[in-house]
Amino acid sequence: MPETHVNLYGGSPLNRLSWLRPSQIFLNAVVASPHTRWIIFNAGQPLMVSTESASTKPAPAYLTTEDVEPLLGPAPYFGQGKEAGELIVEKEVDEDSHGTHSPTEGARHLGGRVVFLGLHEKQAGHNGTALPLSELSDPEKAIKQLEGTPYFALDIVDLEESPERVLEILAGSSLGREGKTLSWTEPRSVLSTVDAITAGIFAPARSMVDWNQRNKFCAGCGAPTYSMWGGWKIACTSLLPWVDNANRKPCPTSKGLHNFTHPRTDAVVIMIAIDETGDKVLLGRGRRYPGKFYSALAGFIEPGESFEDAVAREMWEEAGIHVWNVTYHSGQPWPYPANLMVGFYARADSRKPIRTDLDNELVDARWFTRQEVEAVLNHKAGTKFGKADYKKMNEITDGPNKDHKLDAAAQALTPLDPTKPKPHFVPEDDGQPPFRLPPTSAIAGVLIRDWIDRKIGFPVEEVIQKGNL
Repeated sequence: MPETHVNLYGGSPLNRLSWLRPSQIFLNAVVASPHTRWIIFNAGQPLMVSTESASTKPAPAYLTTEDVEPLLGPAPYFGQGKEAGELIVEKEVDEDSHGTHSPTEGARHLGGRVVFLGLHEKQAGHNGTALPLSELSDPEKAIKQLEGTPYFALDIVDLEESPERVLEILAGSSLGREGKTLSWTEPRSVLSTVDAITAGIFAPARSMVDWNQRNKFCAGCGAPTYSMWGGWKIACTSLLPWVDNANRKPCPTSKGLHNFTHPRTDAVVIMIAIDETGDKVLLGRGRRYPGKFYSALAGFIEPGESFEDAVAREMWEEAGIHVWNVTYHSGQPWPYPANLMVGFYARADSRKPIRTDLDNELVDARWFTRQEVEAVLNHKAGTKFGKADYKKMNEITDGPNKDHKLDAAAQALTPLDPTKPKPHFVPEDDGQPPFRLPPTSAIAGVLIRDWIDRKIGFPVEEVIQKGNL
């Protein structure tokens, strides 16, 4: 392809200013900026501005620092000392660090964990602002050099405030006073229609608040952890200079560069197989998806394998299909909670039998013709996957009796006998499509659409051209 496709959640619009994350001078100055905006979550669900008009797209509720101050706990918010209100002086940190990272750089151990996401600059293009640490001797002057909107994120799930108090705070926010209706919303359906900038800011926000919420204890010794570097580093509380460690073994993170909980991104290969004629594509139906929903196959990268290795392994394990000519398409950050979907397409032989009984992850897998897929894509409900579908999926996978529900769902989906020919789908009388496909807000939908539009594919093999197939 001449250009790499930029998927939803990709093409980050933020200058992340990552070299400034250890600086509490910078973080405390930028958090106080009147231009700063906050994305607030509740157990991963973003606070959204609700809309009554179907023509109006949903949008995150961007709050000011003044709006969220009651949720942040005591100031200073970064570089916190032992007691509330105490600020660690960065000059002392630099003198004591001896070339290593200090455990108090941007430390936040009082109040909920927050994440500095970066700066959305006014000028076209990003990564343009250069603000070296040497300029932070006068933080107010330095912050004025930042032309754009700084963004922070916070998840309230572990805060001590009651739900009633949270509602009171939100009602008193600038948006609440304007009469806006604010609500916690399941993000995957509503955010599929937002603009690229909104999606690009949301992606790191959700992944990072989730990572901070999950890692509350040290992987080296089991002690509680605290936040550093604007939410991008987690450290063991045994490293704080005022903690008494006399009767305990040193934490393994106390020596060397042992950041056991570096922000994670889990790579997933997601792929379609195209047969030797170029006119059939292999798609699968997962157990956790409701309805007649078919999509690209996918799986996590395992240690000791390349992306291409993972594509071949997952195709074999899930569908019993051998593939070759594995070709990269594009990537998509997928913040549910912290995946990188790496898209591929490959060639396979549609004459070989399909098997879904190896790892039993799929209820069904089959070859679809170009005509069948195109008909679904052109149907008004062919790629519709809304709130109700996500609710059903969550009930199957996250409910209190999830194992039982998975079994029940698998039985209800009744997979076909893999040894028997699979019939072509035909339209149903109720006006619904014979099956459904993912929208182009997901990379699976992009792969399928690009195959239909002949943007991806392989030259027809010589054996086919000679009429031997």
